[in-house]
Amino acid sequence: MMIRRYLLALICVFTLSSQAQANALSSFSALKNAGLLVVDTQGQQLLADNNQRAFIPASTTKIVTAWLALYRWGENHRFATNFYFDPSRNTLIVKGSGDPFLVSEEILLIAQQLQQRGVSRVDTLVLDGSAFSSGLVLPGTGRTNNPYDAVPSAIAANFNTVNLKRVKRRIRSAEAQTPLTPIAKGMYKGIKKKKLRVNLGRDPRKAEHYFGELLLAMLEKQGVSVGNSQIVQGLAPPQAPFYTHQNSKTLGEMIRPMMKYSTNFIANQLVLMMAQQQFQRPANARDVQAYMQDNLEAHFNWNNVVFQEGAGLSRKNRISPRQLVELLQKFTEYRHLLPEVEPGVFAKSGTLNKVSTLAGYIVDGNEWKPFALMMNQAVPYKLRNRIAKELRRTL
Repeated sequence: MMIRRYLLALICVFTLSSQAQANALSSFSALKNAGLLVVDTQGQQLLADNNQRAFIPASTTKIVTAWLALYRWGENHRFATNFYFDPSRNTLIVKGSGDPFLVSEEILLIAQQLQQRGVSRVDTLVLDGSAFSSGLVLPGTGRTNNPYDAVPSAIAANFNTVNLKRVKRRIRSAEAQTPLTPIAKGMYKGIKKKKLRVNLGRDPRKAEHYFGELLLAMLEKQGVSVGNSQIVQGLAPPQAPFYTHQNSKTLGEMIRPMMKYSTNFIANQLVLMMAQQQFQRPANARDVQAYMQDNLEAHFNWNNVVFQEGAGLSRKNRISPRQLVELLQKFTEYRHLLPEVEPGVFAKSGTLNKVSTLAGYIVDGNEWKPFALMMNQAVPYKLRNRIAKELRRTL
């Protein structure tokens, strides 16, 4: 194949300058389950190998999710969460929309706004998470307590994780901005580490309850009486909200850390919100798959991609290097949202067991050349980066 002949020629040259470089290219040329495509800024093919074959994309899936979200909402979009208040019963109701970035600092802003609008006492906090289907766990999500396995929920705080530490046998929040709540404290049971971040488990109702605990704690800091306020599940009333909170971060400001830190939670919240808005019913795994595949077919005329979720956790996801590059050609206006993984290489990586991928842009002066490298077999962890560096140096 073209690229294998090209790489063999490069190896002969590189042995005069760098054995490590030669080894990287030689390693790729020997792979049996890998594909690569690099094009120039006009879309002309520079290198290609197995580029039309479908591979497991792992977290390069997040590029697809990001493009769909940016196309739908725009980079400057801000997600909204509605609040309702009944002063006769001191009842505060939260209608969740799936906003993925309701971190502690944002919840504090919400508490301040509610207090300034006259909320002085809350006896009951009602959480309406009906935008997402109950018990929702997307394909590929593991059962570990690691943050990357956090399940989605329509109302979520801190990416449905808690950050804890032990100080002289006492449990403390590991974040100055985050109060220690009963649910958070209970997450430390049976753990011996002095400091850790864990997800809140597989029950979205528990995650939503944790949001409620944090909100009440933040309200109390603002002088709102919460006393023994109870937190219950319920539905928001069919009336105008008392307060609509727009997140202080734009969609673009959410996608940038999603790409840099490969945050599965953000990616899956985004596809769930898109599916919910499209189908006007509680978001679910089937609608997520239908939304992604229907929209990709409409925009790119693809009928052979598979995406079961938007983060890249599922091993049943499939896309080819050619399709990824085609999408990257449309993603160029958002290229600044990708991290620089190597000098002159702005890309998103993906890692699963026996899956190593990298897709983005190789930068040469003012030219940003889209590329997709997909290896679906065991390879050295940094091989993808070494290949990308050598492609940049030689192309």
